[in-house]
Amino acid sequence: MPQSFSPDEFLKMSPVILDARSPGEYEQGHIPGAVSFSLFSNSERAQIGTCYKQQSREQAIDLGLELVGPKLAQLVKTAKKLAPDRRVRLHCWRGGMRSGSLSWLLETAGFEVSLLEGGYKAFRRWGRLQWSRSQPMIILGGMTGTGKTHLLHHLAERGEQVLDLEQLANHRGSSYGSLGLPPQPTNEQFENLITLEWLGFDPQRPVWVEAESRRVGICRVPDEIFGLMSHSPVIQVERSRSQRIKILLEVYGSANPDALIAATERISKKLGGQNAKAAIVHIQQGDLSPAIELVLDYYDQTYLFDLQRRNVQIHPVILTELSLAESVDLLIQKSRQLLGDFSISSSPVQSPGEEG
Repeated sequence: MPQSFSPDEFLKMSPVILDARSPGEYEQGHIPGAVSFSLFSNSERAQIGTCYKQQSREQAIDLGLELVGPKLAQLVKTAKKLAPDRRVRLHCWRGGMRSGSLSWLLETAGFEVSLLEGGYKAFRRWGRLQWSRSQPMIILGGMTGTGKTHLLHHLAERGEQVLDLEQLANHRGSSYGSLGLPPQPTNEQFENLITLEWLGFDPQRPVWVEAESRRVGICRVPDEIFGLMSHSPVIQVERSRSQRIKILLEVYGSANPDALIAATERISKKLGGQNAKAAIVHIQQGDLSPAIELVLDYYDQTYLFDLQRRNVQIHPVILTELSLAESVDLLIQKSRQLLGDFSISSSPVQSPGEEG
């Protein structure tokens, strides 16, 4: 008889996670690390659902048995490859018939099965509750090209807690943000990735987060997380213009010119027609520095406008003359000073998000 575990207990266990839902459900969102182990295909699931609504529960069960019967041996073979030690974690949508049927099959084949109580639905609800806990934050702000993402990575290497929303979303947060990156996850999967990162944080230590708007590409930062970000102290990185252009050249220098032109055209109205045309000509000629200069004018104006409009209190750190190690040291030192003054501010502070 399989045991059922709450989401927090289930996630702490080590065996492979088998997701019994349909491929479509899995693609929409799944527990990170789980393996699709579908009892029914997308079309089969639709057939059973139609049968349930139009005929009866009993007939839907009979249809399900007909469809799954020929698959049983292959399901066991697949499970043995995935879990040679014959220990698995298993879930479906609500902890119902699909996980119940598969757990019976696998236990009959000699597996030790641990079930997720309430299924994937319970994991999603539980994950949202985790975001609501009190968690000190430091927001890393700065204009486009100040290297915020690079700094976050090195802060993590130094043992600081970091929530890299852009990495989880596969997007840098601007019109150019998807260039050279894999496709973005669904918003549901983005939330699932945040949940697993969040579980690893010590609630007594601050989490560094890059200043973002509510959306990172197509992914939306959960309200609970964005609320914490909006009430947290902001450290703003400042670098010289030439340094910022150099950093952006490192990021986008090898990007496909056609992709760069398409991204520029998407913001052509905001850049202004003449500036957009001039930037595109520079890209076509392979001379990216002046193109970046033109685009920076727009992004800088937008950033400053948002700061003034939102009345954001910022704490600048000038990194122009500092090495990477010195920069990280200064950021950590500044964060310790800020947290001595206020752990989580009571007044809303929102920083416009730009790519680093």
